[in-house]
Parts: sequence; structure tokens; C-alpha cells
Amino acid sequence: MALNGFLEFFQREKTFRPKKRFTQGTIRYSLHKQANASLQSGINLKEVVKLPPGENMNDWLAVHVVDFFNRINLIYGTISEYCNETTCKTMSGGAKYEYLWADGETYKKPVQLPAPRYIELLMDWVENQINNETLFPVSTDVPFPKTFPSLCKKILTRLFRVFVHVYIHHFDRIFSIGAEAHVNTCYKHFYYFVAEFDLMSAKELEPLAVMTAQMCKD
Repeated sequence: MALNGFLEFFQREKTFRPKKRFTQGTIRYSLHKQANASLQSGINLKEVVKLPPGENMNDWLAVHVVDFFNRINLIYGTISEYCNETTCKTMSGGAKYEYLWADGETYKKPVQLPAPRYIELLMDWVENQINNETLFPVSTDVPFPKTFPSLCKKILTRLFRVFVHVYIHHFDRIFSIGAEAHVNTCYKHFYYFVAEFDLMSAKELEPLAVMTAQMCKD
């Protein structure tokens, strides 16, 4: 399933929030275009995620974090009207997994929240990180902070939780609109990327481990 099919499908639906874009003419814009061109060519997803020769790892991380943020927003947007405080009283992934929210500012201690509120705060938090030019430099003249890789790990770990909730609690909606192949492609791309660069722990990946083993046999 090529990425262009994914984008065409989900952009017919409402977008959960404004899409974060790369500035034309920047190295990150070029890498974003290069990565998307590879996806659209139908190349093996395990190969697509590999760092291109001569490219900076932090730039490659930045491009993928923003792209995954955009795509997971699109996916959640298709089921958001079915994810409410009545149907999803907690941010869970089945009976075994529940996520508590903390951001170190408004929520200093982990707190239980309904899934839609948790995801709203999560997306706001991610958006604030990627729009902060001190954390996510726009110009190649500005160096990445030393904390950049660890920030990306935290962002990707939190975005993964949206996959967990959508797959376990709302996949019937995804299936009913014929979006399962598109969502699966996005998930596989995400999984291969975090696996390639060891960006998430096995413990964090555990809620979807059985599905992942089946889906990512290649």
C-alpha cells in the first residue's frame, strides 16, 4: 500500500488538527520528499526507514517524527467522534494496559484521563515540541540540542499509545470505512522505523506485540 493512497484516503476525512509542514528549500523538506518518494514507489518498508548515506541522523529523526505526527493525527481524526468520555473513560489498550498523563507542567503527577482528553493533551504536547525551534531547529545553521534523540524517543513512545488505543478499541470503525490497509501500512512504517534505530523499549511495544509479529513477518 503506497503512501499516496494512504494520504488520499485520509485527507478525504476531517483533519484532527492543522498539518505540520516542512519549509520548502530546507534539508528536512528534501528528506521528507525523498522518504515519501521511496514509500510511493512501493519499496520494502524495512529498507525505506534506513538512514540514507551521508545524511544526518537528527534530520532523519526530525522528518519522521513530524510525518508520523501528521499521519497519526489523520488516523485518529477518522475515529475521534466514536472516542468520547462515555465510550473511553480511560486511555487504555484493553484491560491490561492503561496510560496516565503527565507533562511536568500542568499535570506534574500522572493522572487518569478519558482517552479523548489524553490524546488531545498528547497531540498538543507533541505539537508544542515540534514547533519549538530551540528543540526542533528549522535552519541547518542552528544545531540540534543534545537532548534531541531522547525527546524524539519520548514523542514516538507517546504517539505509539494512540495506535494502541485505536487498534484495540476502535479498529471496527477503521475496518468499516475500509481504512485497515492504510492504517496497517502506517503502523508497519512506524514500527520498522523505531525498530531500526532502537527508539522504543520492548515493554512499551508490548501491547501490540502479538499483532506486530503477525503483521511484520517480512
